[in-house]
Amino acid sequence: MIPPESVQKRIQAAFPGADVAVQDLTGTQDHFQALVISEAFQGKTMVEQHQMVYAALGEFMKEAIHALALKTFTPEQWKNQ
Repeated sequence: MIPPESVQKRIQAAFPGADVAVQDLTGTQDHFQALVISEAFQGKTMVEQHQMVYAALGEFMKEAIHALALKTFTPEQWKNQ
C-alpha cells in the first residue's frame, strides 16, 4: 500500500512543472487514477506518454500499485479538451 501523495510526488519529480492529480479509487491505496499534464508529452503517442509515467513510478508499479488509470495530456491538449 502506498498513499496517493507518494504517487503524486514521484510523478511530479519525473515531470517538473507538470500538473499532477492522483486519486485513490478504492481506499486500499493500491488502485489509483492519475491525471498528468506535461510539456514532456509533446510529440508522444498516448502509449508513449503512459510508458513514461510507468517508468517514473518504477518499483511502485511492481510492488505497490495494483491498478492505475492514467489520463495524460500536453498543456495544449488539456486546454482544447
